[in-house]
Amino acid sequence: MVKRASTESSRRLRRFTAGAVAAFMLFTSLSLPVWGDDVVPEKRVLMVQSGSSTASVNGTAYTIAKPQLKQGVLMVPLGVFKKAFGSEIRLEGENRVRLLQGSHTVVLVIDNKTAWIDGKKVQLPAEPTMVAGTLMVPLRPVAAGIGAKVSSSQGKLSISLMVMDKEEKQGEGEINNTTGKTRIGNSYYEWSMNYPSWMMVGRGTDDESGAAFNDATGRYYLEVHASSQKVKQSPDDLLERLLKEVNDSGDVVLHQETVSGGTVPYARVISRDVDGVLWEGRQYYANDRVYELYFADAEAVHYKDMDKHAGLLGSFRTTYNAGDKSAKDVSTIVNGLRETGSEEYGIWFGVPAGWEINNKEMLYGGEGEGYLSVSVTSAPTGADSTLSAWAQRLKDWLPESFVKDAYEYVGLTPVEISGVKGQIQEVRYNFGDKWVTEYEVMIQKNGYRYYLEYAVPDGQERAASNWKKVLESIEIDYEVVPENFGRIGEEGYLTDKSKMRTKNSQAYRYHIDIPRYWEPLNDQFEQGSVEYGFAGGGFEIIAQRDVAAEYIVSNLKRYYNEASSASGTKVKLLGVENITYAGVPAVSFKVHQVKSGVGFTTQEIVFESGNIAYTITTTLNDANATDAQKAAIERALSSFELVK
Repeated sequence: MVKRASTESSRRLRRFTAGAVAAFMLFTSLSLPVWGDDVVPEKRVLMVQSGSSTASVNGTAYTIAKPQLKQGVLMVPLGVFKKAFGSEIRLEGENRVRLLQGSHTVVLVIDNKTAWIDGKKVQLPAEPTMVAGTLMVPLRPVAAGIGAKVSSSQGKLSISLMVMDKEEKQGEGEINNTTGKTRIGNSYYEWSMNYPSWMMVGRGTDDESGAAFNDATGRYYLEVHASSQKVKQSPDDLLERLLKEVNDSGDVVLHQETVSGGTVPYARVISRDVDGVLWEGRQYYANDRVYELYFADAEAVHYKDMDKHAGLLGSFRTTYNAGDKSAKDVSTIVNGLRETGSEEYGIWFGVPAGWEINNKEMLYGGEGEGYLSVSVTSAPTGADSTLSAWAQRLKDWLPESFVKDAYEYVGLTPVEISGVKGQIQEVRYNFGDKWVTEYEVMIQKNGYRYYLEYAVPDGQERAASNWKKVLESIEIDYEVVPENFGRIGEEGYLTDKSKMRTKNSQAYRYHIDIPRYWEPLNDQFEQGSVEYGFAGGGFEIIAQRDVAAEYIVSNLKRYYNEASSASGTKVKLLGVENITYAGVPAVSFKVHQVKSGVGFTTQEIVFESGNIAYTITTTLNDANATDAQKAAIERALSSFELVK
């Protein structure tokens, strides 16, 4: 089970258009000509010189950001490789850039000397760096990485490469022949469209449901989104959705219509945003999805100016022909998995296609399908520092957290990941609604622990069948964490359940001991609400000024009496008692109820001191009501003290 809290991350792009355009422009600060297309390979020679903004390709001059020396290494704009040789540039994540040239792949990390050339990890002589909005990279290793040869003469550097497919001079609506592709799309989300010569693939959403494209000048910007929608949407429904989004953005609607002709009916809206840029938005419904297109032309003035892009936008189809060799697939899904991970921690893996991706917290999953959770922490010292001790502690955690009939220990098997041996513990547990199988991967190296948790509810055959593929996809660079971190994190959920930490609130005049294994959901004790969570339970303190405890008690009595007496209710009021708590009169409510198949008991203690009313609430699932968990709750409750 997930043993830590999580938050959601946004998947939308358009709200961050300015940043997205800026990201594209990192690689394209060039004023370049285009070259004609021949059927035979052509040798291209790029000439650059340190400190000079003039470069040339096969003798034709153009302007670039000035190459400059850094740590004795000549740095050049990354965009020169695209325009000189037709290399493809992709921005991946916040700081990772992929350069593709034929069979060669160079992966760079901004402000980091570590790079990967054709899958092999290398150290660059200088880290790629942003300079005045342009990404500068070390010339020699990057050029060598794409197969080019570098030589020098009279202070100038010559970079030569045989190029098979070259850019053809075309208009905005014509196809892109830089790599022999005429269409572009996503095979997983089932869409495709024409591939113009200006189109550069940029950073989309982590789960690939959103894709973004730009041209080298910043004039054109395009987004394509695909979102699940089981309820069929008519063109009028789609138009209503589009108009709501435009209005919510504060844009001005210039034109709106529904179009019934063509392969798939759609809604169309042209609007002007707050910066004066004209956008055309389209929405289609097919494949149990809503497809959204957002296209901006920075030079358009009148809404009818957007009609000139009808050829491009009208080429959109809610299909992708995997057998079409002229189609470029922007999907990175391989064998049903999407590659993701963390450069910061040096760990990469595949997750099932369609799962939500939260790289910030390294938490991935699909609603009701299961999840993958990843964490990296420092190993403890002493007797608990070994891999076997870690595995034993995880095993002991089960009976401490689940009652006997709610868990099953399946076993421990060896595993090797990136050359390091580890263990996989397989367990099963049930909170009351369904059984879940969980695979817990433990790897320890250089004083750090890498923990991956893959959980699959019964009945989720697709997620279950993906487990072995996910396991085989895991790659770890064990040098990254020691290079970037000192001592980090702790496995709080494995802490001895009897260990406590004292917390105080001056504003609300109390102190309390909290079990160290509880995860803080809101631990700002100078505020009125404090909340902790743990396996199958929760603990909350709400302190309110100028609210009488009698008022809270009255409302709770009325609510529980009505809830427990309703027809077919699953709420049972176990008792209401007048007690003494923290030295003052209090009222305790105990209630058992069942929600979504999960049974749990709640206790609420209400009391008052001075002008502050306190409500302490504990919740514990039946499946998690072990002696250890109940004792931890009791220790916390009994430690609460009011202070002057």
